[in-house]
Amino acid sequence: MEFIPPLQPAQLIKRYKRFLADVRLPNGEITTLHCANTGAMTGCATPGDTVWYSFSSSKTRKYPCSWELTQTANDHWIGVNTLRANQLVEELIEHRKIPSLSHFTHWQREVRFGDEKSRIDFVLSNKDGEQCYLEVKSVTLLENSSGYFPDTITLRGQKHLRELMSIVKQGKRAVLFFAVLHTGITQVRAAQHLDPAYAHLLYEAIELGVEVIAYRAQVTHQQLTLVDPIPFTK
Repeated sequence: MEFIPPLQPAQLIKRYKRFLADVRLPNGEITTLHCANTGAMTGCATPGDTVWYSFSSSKTRKYPCSWELTQTANDHWIGVNTLRANQLVEELIEHRKIPSLSHFTHWQREVRFGDEKSRIDFVLSNKDGEQCYLEVKSVTLLENSSGYFPDTITLRGQKHLRELMSIVKQGKRAVLFFAVLHTGITQVRAAQHLDPAYAHLLYEAIELGVEVIAYRAQVTHQQLTLVDPIPFTK
């Protein structure tokens, strides 16, 4: 994914009300960015870090600029716009860059499913009638080179795991895809120290047959792309 038009830099002053961030532009002016990330953003929103933002010409937006990336003091790059994760995974699906899913030729986005009335990010299919349910999660929490998900308690994420387990019980494939949008992360783990209920459900889901795939992104102010599979470890 290329950023067109190019992203612009600013210095982070503070993030607040979850959806807003004040930044200082290179000319000294202060402006407010929209933040699409509703998570804790631990380590991704340190005042003084460089942020990179996109601009929308839509007349309906109150805040036309969106926070896309963080460049930390130790030069880690982080994709903080969680809306990008599904777009990046869809690029991999379209170009058949995920070996275990490369035989799927069609997909639907945001499909309603399950007893808990969820929406799955993608339902993949092929001409033989095979289906695969794929849920995408963005990983940005770094601790000692490991990426952890979630970065806070997620009842919604727990519900998604229960729904994926239900799919497997029906004899279909279910995949949890971790889109790792932090260049310092080399492996992914369940954040048992932050959401033990989610970690327990994830381990149970894996035992049942839910597949876990993790890919790390290459991140610059010009491009954001998922390129390298990395391990999920307990």
